This record gives sequence, C-alpha cells and structure tokens, in this order.
Amino acid sequence: MEAKQYENSLEFARSMDQADPLQSFKQQFHFPEHEGKPVIYFCGNSLGLQPKTVAASIEEELTTWREMAVGGYFGGKNPWLYYHEQLRPSLAKIMGAHEDEVTVMNALTVNLHLLMLSFYKPSAKRYKIMMESGAFPSDQYAIETLVRMHGLDPNDAIIEVAPKDGAKFLKTRDIIYEIEKAGDALAMVMFSGIQYYTGQLFDLSSITQAAHSVGAIAGFDLAHVAGNVPMQLHNWDVDFAAWCSYKYFNAGPGSVAGAFVHEKHAKNTNMNRLGGWWGNPESTRFKMEKGFEPKPTASGWNMSTTQVMNTAALKASLKIFDEAGIDRLRAKSISLTGYLEYLLHELKGLSFEIITPAEPTERGAQLSLYFPQQGKAIQEKMLSKGIVVDYREPGVIRVAPAPMYCSYEDVYRFYEILKNHF
Repeated sequence: MEAKQYENSLEFARSMDQADPLQSFKQQFHFPEHEGKPVIYFCGNSLGLQPKTVAASIEEELTTWREMAVGGYFGGKNPWLYYHEQLRPSLAKIMGAHEDEVTVMNALTVNLHLLMLSFYKPSAKRYKIMMESGAFPSDQYAIETLVRMHGLDPNDAIIEVAPKDGAKFLKTRDIIYEIEKAGDALAMVMFSGIQYYTGQLFDLSSITQAAHSVGAIAGFDLAHVAGNVPMQLHNWDVDFAAWCSYKYFNAGPGSVAGAFVHEKHAKNTNMNRLGGWWGNPESTRFKMEKGFEPKPTASGWNMSTTQVMNTAALKASLKIFDEAGIDRLRAKSISLTGYLEYLLHELKGLSFEIITPAEPTERGAQLSLYFPQQGKAIQEKMLSKGIVVDYREPGVIRVAPAPMYCSYEDVYRFYEILKNHF
C-alpha cells in the first residue's frame, strides 16, 4: 500500500484491522501489561510473545516424562527419539527448503560455529571471509575465533563491507563488487539475512550467486529473518544458514535454534563435521557401535539429545505459523510497517532519521530510528508509556510491529503517544 492510501486516524487503523484476515491471531498470545492494559509490543525482533498454546505443549511432554520416564523416547504421543523431526515440514515451508535440508538443534551461534567448521576450508590462497561491517557482535566473535583457530590473523582474513559515501545501509551492487574484487581469495561470505542495527534485508539470492561465481561458500545468519520474511534457500542455492527461534518464531528465551544445509552438501556423508549420536540414523543409534555415520540430511549435523521442552515451545508456535501462512504474514507486515513509516513521517518535534531502507523488499518488520541525541532516554520514556521497543548503540531505537500479533491500531496508538508526550 502506498503512503497516499494511508490515513492518519484511529478510524482508519480500526478499519484496516477489521479487514485483516489475520486479526484473530493477536488473541493467541500473552501480552505483558502496563497500568492494567496490554502493552504496545514492538519488540518481537528481540523476543517474541508467548503463544497461549505453549504451556499445554510443554505440559504434554512433562506428562510423558512423569508417566513414562525413559519410555518417552520410544512411546508417548510424540516419541522423543524423533521429536525434532516433527518440526521439519513447517520450517521447510517458511524457509523455502526441502524437509531434509532443515533441522533444529542447539543455539544460533553454536550452529554457526558447527556449520562454519564444516564449510570453511582455508588454503594458502583462498582463506578470506566476507561479512557486513557492524554485524551483530556474536557473529563477529564467531568468525574472529574461527579464523584464529586456523592460525590466521582476523585483520587479514576478514573482509568487512561498509556502506559508501555516508549511506546508512549497503547497496547490493557494492556487496557484489567486493565479492568480485576478492575473487579467488574468498573462501566464504557470511552475512546476516537482516542487519540487526539498520533493519536492512539483504538480497541473499544475488549474494549467493556472486559468492559461487568466485568459488566461495555462501552462508547466512537468519536470526532476524526466520518467521519474518519468507525465504527460498534451496532455490537460491544457499550453502548453509542458521537462525534462532526466540524472535519472530516466538519460541521463548533460549529456545532451540534452526539450521539449513543444502541437499547437495547434506547428502555428502563424507563431509567433515563434529559428530554426535543424534546425527546418526535412529535405526543404528542404539547399536552403540564405533564409527560415526551421519544421516544424509541436515539432521546429520545434530549432536545431542533433542531439547524436548523448549522444542515443544517452538512446535506450538509453528502450528500457528502453519495456520497463518508466512506469505500472508509477509503481506500484512509490508502494509503494517508501511503504515508505521507513514505515521512516523507525520510526527513533529522529535528529531530522528529512519535508517532502514524505504523499499519494502529491502526490509522486514523492523524500522530503525536513529536519534542523534538522547536515544536511550527516549526509549526509556517509551517504556514508561507502555511501548515496548529496544535500543541499540549508538542512538538507534528499533521498532518492530510483528504481523502475527500486532495491529494497525497498535501502530496508531504508538504514533499518538509519541505525538502527545514527546
């Protein structure tokens, strides 16, 4: 929807909600309260709200544990031996993958480490890794320590691509130029899917194609993408990716993370990896034999017993995604974030700049507002008014109306509070 089609009124916001086919999903989530009323929650890019079905999903497994103990691995409604495999169909649809290309395990940075250990094979000539400048610190730490483990100097081995000419975000053509410039010295690109600070959605297809054209591996941290923007990881020929589940996937703090390995790699059981007994076939797992033989799927990277209780939380959330549909969520998100942008431009008196791309195909549900002064204090005042958003140094308040449980009226109320109190 173009800005000229939006209206600055509560009546317009309510009319949009009434026409929204996803409006009922808001009722499926628990909202914190402020002064006896639900908060305006625009922080799903940091931690999603709790689905009301999560407690029952976890209780189901607690009951199995209570009544069957170790028998729960083979019996009960959801045998734990195969528990994580139940999530693959939903994840495959959302991430644009074949079911055998996705799995859940560990936490995000752990998965990045495990996958990069498999895919990063530096040689005397080809050893550099490219990432965006100002990437999330955990990604920076992961790549820094990876190259150090290979005896390399991060200052030499890591190429950081920064915006040019004072721009706030990267141009795809500049990323491709840097990939081509690095040429056969480049071993891997490892970008975010969405840049956590600016909210920019990268063109993963073009980056992957450019990486492959110079013989490099294409991997991505999709923490801010998963459950936010539909992917086509298989068709784009992405080599590997990892993501967390506590943001837009609403699976709770510390929830089990996800991973994608393209089938051309997953089927290669000779590919180096760190193994564990949850990565080998269930049919031979309890023979307790020497010699690791991984599954010919992404699950061949699983190492340890499934984290059943927090996987149960993700399972509950994914059922809601199955019903809502990632494409419908994306369509609402584009409109909802567009309405937020329109109203922000209507504000007078607050000095800030939206540093997220204006083009909807280059962003997700997040708009990053850069305040040259008093950003943290302004965010704290928003919290005091019942608006939950987060702050990232230097100077950015991140505002993310997740389409699963945020409404147009939420966006209008946010604008109204800012207009009247700031």
